[in-house]
This record gives sequence, C-alpha cells and structure tokens, in this order.
Amino acid sequence: MLSGEFQVNSVEETWALARELAKELKPGDVVCLEGDLGAGKTTFTQGLAAALGVPGRVTSPTFCIVQEHKSENVLLVHMDLYRLHGEEDVEAIGWEDYLARGAIFVIEWPERAGSLIPQSARRVEFRHLGEERRLVAIDK
Repeated sequence: MLSGEFQVNSVEETWALARELAKELKPGDVVCLEGDLGAGKTTFTQGLAAALGVPGRVTSPTFCIVQEHKSENVLLVHMDLYRLHGEEDVEAIGWEDYLARGAIFVIEWPERAGSLIPQSARRVEFRHLGEERRLVAIDK
C-alpha cells in the first residue's frame, strides 16, 4: 500500500505518484486532498484521472463544487467542499447517489463532510517547498 512522504519536482512526477495511488483504488474509495491553494491538488487529481482512463480535461471544481469524470469502467467524482457547511450540504449534492453508483471520490476540504468520510479514506497532503517542488504525504 502506497504511503509515506514523497518530494515531487514537476507535474510529471506528481502524475507518476498519482498513477501509483490509482492502482490501489476501487469503486467506493475516497481520497481526501489537503493543502493550500496551488499546492498541487488538481494536478494530482489530473494524474489520477489519466491513470484511471478518464478522457478529457480535469479542472478544479471550486466554483461548481462537483465534477463527474467518466471512463468506460470508472466514475471519478471530484468535490471541492470549501463552500459547504457540513454533512447535510454534502448529502444534498448527491453523496449517497455517488456511493450507490460506485464512484471513486476525490475530496478537497474533506473536513466539511464530517462523518461521511469513511475510516478507510486515503489522505493526501500537499506542502509547497518552493518553485515546482512539493512534499506529498500519503497516509494509510
């Protein structure tokens, strides 16, 4: 199981790390992303999506809150919960429906989802080290 701290120095290295995590994901899994604005969360999600065979462009769901990305075999749901206020809000945007559909979740601001985040969730934290360098800590 992928875990530990990894220094990445480019988009390509971030995508390579995301590819490794993607190998472990299955329907219903939740990946929680934490880090400052511009820390690499969307870049990491782009790498996950590419590794899962999702076509098209993956952008941050900051303004739309939820973005669905589909491939032949995978539904990747990318949520930015920053503007939500708790579990009821998260449930109102379709949490249970996405679970029933077997989605893989990528969640930014996961603390807004409270107890909806399962104990089995993977946690990925991003920290700026300067320029393109980031420290990516993957727990679990």
